[in-house]
Amino acid sequence: MKPYWAIFKTRCAVMLQYRTAAVAGFCTQLFWGLILVMLYQALYHSSSGPKPMTLPQVISYIWLGQAMLLVLPWSNDRDVMQMIRDGGVGYELIRPVRLYGMWYSRFLATKVVPMTMRSIPIFLIAIPFLGLQPPASSPAAIAFAIAMLFGILLSTSIVVCMNILFFWTVSGEGLSQLLMVFTFLFSGTYIPLPLLPDWSQPIVSFLPFRGLMDIPFRLYLGQLPVRELPRLMQGQCLWIIFFVLAGHLLLRRGLKLVVIQGG
Repeated sequence: MKPYWAIFKTRCAVMLQYRTAAVAGFCTQLFWGLILVMLYQALYHSSSGPKPMTLPQVISYIWLGQAMLLVLPWSNDRDVMQMIRDGGVGYELIRPVRLYGMWYSRFLATKVVPMTMRSIPIFLIAIPFLGLQPPASSPAAIAFAIAMLFGILLSTSIVVCMNILFFWTVSGEGLSQLLMVFTFLFSGTYIPLPLLPDWSQPIVSFLPFRGLMDIPFRLYLGQLPVRELPRLMQGQCLWIIFFVLAGHLLLRRGLKLVVIQGG
């Protein structure tokens, strides 16, 4: 594990240099968060029917989504894309570590560091001033942190699979855009999943995207009891195992397409 830990730390050091991007992202998340909050306030004030979530819960859900937005698997590693396109992946193959583990460590750092740099200031501002409720209880806060950790691992396994698919595509932009649509719709980023129609609940509960945001957020809010955490983690783990195995299989087949000349 030492090589992969070293890759993770090195990539973290690189990502820490993008502080200006983090500030810009923080401002963007703040802007979109305010727009979504105003939209849901208008929606709730115009309707008196029963709702599965209270307005304060929805507002907290929105701010959690803005704070943790970068956990979503909608962005690719452009360095890896370029390596696959120009043949630089050949250099990766001569390193004395497994390519999948190396890319997983790299993508994990690419998610953790920018998300941390954006989420901390959003929490610091949204809790006292913008309506983000504190965790429902101390166990709920711990359950949120654990579920969020598994959500990050799940997101990383999806991103690795997406990047491996570049072996078969000229440009990965189409795949990224398609994944972004599904991710934003079924993770609860813009519409909290409890607000979706009842007929869609079995579908969104089955899909892996719920484990990225909805499960951690509802544990945070106390909408899901903490005693449900083992069962919820089981679902997240199954999807992680699925995408890791699929990534290994795709990488093995993709490397058969690589032809390296010279050397």
